[in-house]
Amino acid sequence: MKKIGFCAIGGSGMSALAQVLNYQKQDIYGTDRSFDQGKEQKTKQALTDIGIKIYPQDGSMLDKDFSVLYASTAVEDSIPDIKRAKELQIPIKHRSDLLSEIFASYKYNIAIGGTSGKSTITAMIGYILDQDRKKPLVINGALLKNYETQPGIPNVILNDGDFCVIEADESDGSIQKYTPYISVVNNITLDHKPIEELQQLFGDFIAKAKHGAVLNKDCPNSKLLLKLNPNTTTFSIKDPSADFYATNITAIPNGTQYTFQNKNYTLKIIGAFNVANALCAVACCSQLGIDPHDACRILQSFLGTKRRLEILGQTNNITVIDDFAHNPDKVAGSMSALKSYDGRLIIMFQPHGFSPMRLMGKEIMDAFISHMSSQDILLLPEIFFAGGTVKKDISSRDLVNYAKRHNVNAHFFNTREELKQYILKTAQANDRIVLMGARDNTITEMGYNLLEELK
Repeated sequence: MKKIGFCAIGGSGMSALAQVLNYQKQDIYGTDRSFDQGKEQKTKQALTDIGIKIYPQDGSMLDKDFSVLYASTAVEDSIPDIKRAKELQIPIKHRSDLLSEIFASYKYNIAIGGTSGKSTITAMIGYILDQDRKKPLVINGALLKNYETQPGIPNVILNDGDFCVIEADESDGSIQKYTPYISVVNNITLDHKPIEELQQLFGDFIAKAKHGAVLNKDCPNSKLLLKLNPNTTTFSIKDPSADFYATNITAIPNGTQYTFQNKNYTLKIIGAFNVANALCAVACCSQLGIDPHDACRILQSFLGTKRRLEILGQTNNITVIDDFAHNPDKVAGSMSALKSYDGRLIIMFQPHGFSPMRLMGKEIMDAFISHMSSQDILLLPEIFFAGGTVKKDISSRDLVNYAKRHNVNAHFFNTREELKQYILKTAQANDRIVLMGARDNTITEMGYNLLEELK
C-alpha cells in the first residue's frame, strides 16, 4: 500500500480529508508546523489516536513509497516537505483536488456554497441525513458539536452510504471543481472576492447541478440566479412566496423558536439567520425525499458548530461567547442575534489580514455601528499578520477611528494582552463578552483564559 502525505494536516480542511482516507484504510501521514511549535496538541493527539502518523515538518516524513503529498492553499514552496517531495518526484496536489475526487465518487453529492452560513448548513444537512439513516459522508470546515465524542476530530461524519455533503469554498475558486447532484447557495455578499466575480462563480455552480438547486430568496444577489437551474427550491424568513418560509421567529433562552407550515419548532442555537440556515437545510433535504417536518423535528436536537456564537461559559454572571464572524454579513447576523437578548456587549473583533480589511474593513465596522447601543463596547487589537509580503497601509486604529466617528464606544490596542486586561478591568455582572474572528483557535483560548481570570 502506498503512503499518502498531508502537509499542514492540522487545518480544518486537511484534517477532515485525512480522516476520510484513514477511514477508507489508506496509510496516512501528516505534518503541521503548529504541532512543531507546541500548538494544537489536542488536534495532533486526536489524529494520532485514530492511527494517522504525525511527523515534524522538516521533510523527514517523505520517502519514495509516497504516492502523493496533499498541501493546503496556505503552504509555501519553501517548506521542507514541499522541497523534499519535489526532490523525490512525489506528486503534489491541492486539498481541493482530493475533495473533488471524493465528492465525484458519490451518487448523491450535495455541495453548500455561499458567503456565510456554509459550515452550519453543511452540518445541519449532514445531521438530518445521518439521523434519517441515510449514512452520509460529511466533510465540514467547522467542528460538529453533536459528534464531539466520536474518535478523531469532529469535522467529519464518516459513513458508507451513497450521500456526500461538503462545504464548497469560493475563496480559492475550488468551487469550480464540483459538479453536484444538488447545489446550495445560501447568500452572496462581500468577502474574499468582488461581488461580480462571486456572482459568476455561484452562477456556474448552480447551473451545473444535476438534480436541482437551493437558493436564498432573501439575498438580492442569490435571487439573480433563480432561473439558472430548472429545479430550484427557495427559502426565506421574509418572503411568503418562497417554497420554504418561516414566521414567528422568537428568541428564547439559548435558542430560537419559529413557525413553519403552521407547526412550531425550536432550535438550540440563537439568531434569525440560523432559522434561515435551518430552512435551507430542510429545503435541500426535501429534494432528497425527506419530509420537511421530519427534518425540522430532527434539527430540534442539532447543537450547532464550534465557534458560531458558542457560549464558552459563565462566571460571576458574565457570559463569554466565541464567534467566527469575520465579514460584514456574518458580523451583522451575529450582532442581530446577540441584540435579541438583554445585557451589555463587550466585543473584541480580531481583524485578519491587511488585504481583507482594505476590501471590507469599513463594511465590517458598519455592521457593528448599525447594531451597537451606547452601552456596548467595541475593542480591536492590531490586524493579525501571518507573514509574507503585503502592503501594511491600513491599521485597526483606522477602523476604530471610523467607528468612533459614528458614535461607537470603540478602543484600539497594540496587543491582544492589553485588550484582555481592559476587559478584566471593565467587565461586570450581566455583561456578555464576545470574541470574534476567523480561523484562529487562540481566540477560543483567550475566552477560556478570561473565564478563569474573571472568577
